[in-house]
Amino acid sequence: MDGIDAAIIRTDGETVSDFGPSWTFPYESGLRGAIRAALGRPDPGEDLVRRLTDRHADAVRDLLARQGGSGVSVIGFHGHTVHHAPDDGVTVQAGDGPGLARATGLDVVHDFRSADVAAGGQGAPLAPLYHRALCRGLAGPVAVLNLGGIANVTWIGPGADDDPVAFDTGPGNALLDDWVAATTEQPFDRDGAVSAGGAADPDIVADLLDHEFFRRPPPKSLDRLDLGIGGVAGLSPRDGAATLARFTCEAAALAVAHLPSPPIRWLVTGGGRRNPTLMRGLAECLQRPVAPVEDMGWDGDALEAQAFAFLAVRVLRGLPLSLPSTTGVPAPQAGGVVARAGGDRLGKGPPA
Repeated sequence: MDGIDAAIIRTDGETVSDFGPSWTFPYESGLRGAIRAALGRPDPGEDLVRRLTDRHADAVRDLLARQGGSGVSVIGFHGHTVHHAPDDGVTVQAGDGPGLARATGLDVVHDFRSADVAAGGQGAPLAPLYHRALCRGLAGPVAVLNLGGIANVTWIGPGADDDPVAFDTGPGNALLDDWVAATTEQPFDRDGAVSAGGAADPDIVADLLDHEFFRRPPPKSLDRLDLGIGGVAGLSPRDGAATLARFTCEAAALAVAHLPSPPIRWLVTGGGRRNPTLMRGLAECLQRPVAPVEDMGWDGDALEAQAFAFLAVRVLRGLPLSLPSTTGVPAPQAGGVVARAGGDRLGKGPPA
């Protein structure tokens, strides 16, 4: 809930030939509060949808100005997930795709997750096919671990055409940042400073890992509200932060048992890669080389935005967005909705 990541890439939906500029556009505090208030609600409300769409339009215009012109043919617009309950057949991303197309004068692909959920998949994670494109040529198997609010892993096998395996591993930064915001004057655990000053409580970590989610085999995904900070209530701010950081790391280590084979290295993206406590903890728990994706020449701040640009082109080409090995959908699943700048709204799959 910190802001909008926007990025420009050149892609055919299978490979990436060039990376353009990227930027993060922070939400103002009032908008962050409105998003937080909408979490868990199947209907985020017209006002929030309008505000988010307007803010995304500003982000698109700003990024195009930074590039020095247009040259962009399509926008991949994910929106902000406010409710995700795939077992109930529901996933809700706040944002108005046709409204963004009208505001920017560009075609917009949106609603990336609904088709997968409707077909019986988890609707998440959706970045694995992009991860596979980035990992072409790397010795494998490799794991790409995204430490966003929720953490997810993508396993990329040694074969160039191996299907990626992906699922949510547990908390990323969400619990740690919620705890720090609630118990200190800091909005999040900047540079791991709060968690580094505490000691993790191993008994509480074990209790947190006793959640049924961690025993369940993939495919599986989490909503941000599925886990909470109540388990560390009563600890000092630093010890609570250290405990929640360790929870994130040990949850990632438990995921190895569900992968086809142990990765030879882990590449970390998302905001959590900037937290030294989390990166040290991952190296200890995984017992494998752990590095930020920048070591590969990738931009971890832009990766998720780039992924939805990549997926937007796959929608235009009628290519799958998800696989049985990534979301549990019964068969490779296309999806997405195309909103034309001229006002035509096309259904799921390639445009006419």
